[in-house]
Amino acid sequence: MERREFLVSLTAGGIAGVCVDLILFPLDTLKTRLQSPQGFKKAGGFRGIYAGVPSAAVGSFPNAAAFFVTYEYVKFLLHSGSSPYLAPVTHMLAASFGEVVACLIRVPSEVIKQRAQVSPSSSTFRILSNTLYEEGIQGLYRGYKSTVLREIPFSLVQFPLWEFLKTFWTWKQAHVVDSWQSAVCGAFAGGVAAAVTTPLDVAKTRIMLAKAGSHHARGNVLSALHSVWRTQGISGLFSGVVPRITAISLGGFIFLGTYDKTRRVLL
Repeated sequence: MERREFLVSLTAGGIAGVCVDLILFPLDTLKTRLQSPQGFKKAGGFRGIYAGVPSAAVGSFPNAAAFFVTYEYVKFLLHSGSSPYLAPVTHMLAASFGEVVACLIRVPSEVIKQRAQVSPSSSTFRILSNTLYEEGIQGLYRGYKSTVLREIPFSLVQFPLWEFLKTFWTWKQAHVVDSWQSAVCGAFAGGVAAAVTTPLDVAKTRIMLAKAGSHHARGNVLSALHSVWRTQGISGLFSGVVPRITAISLGGFIFLGTYDKTRRVLL
């Protein structure tokens, strides 16, 4: 992978991440409040839907940049001499490695953002300070495992499906897809992946919002899923599924479309 392509992937990924996170932040807030243990109204309802946006703004660029640099690099390594029939496996592995790396940046930002979203009267800086004071650095990484366990299955669906749809569309029209077509493929792939992985997203939210020292704060995903299932049933496991699908479909359109367009402009 050449230095220029590395820098282009980093820049395009970062720009795409900032665009999607800031544009769709209100929908993400509503989804978080629907999934919160205290309920939608007590978590803030429709008030202060931009609570936590500083955390998202700071984390967006490096998080998305880290993902796409890793994704493109692993694709480059695995494509060398590999059969085209193995392309879906290549995309799955590349996306999985990308998520593991990106979550090192994403999780602290996500923890602060989600806590701010359900406590709109507290500032982002105050929540960060309280988290560090009460839990230390470990508090910022609470939910790392649950986030990775959510993101890897999500990426295993989204990215191979995105790449397949682009390849299929290219074959159908006999020329490479345009950026807007790549964005449409990204929207569909993101919506499918979002629907499938909503229970994991609910578990991640419960773990991140749990009080320090509580049972859920230990980060056990299966325990969190069982608790939601026991108290709220199937509807609880799919809390926030509509805003999640809506946000991620739109996000897939903006994120992958912006990434594709930026790469074409810079290369």
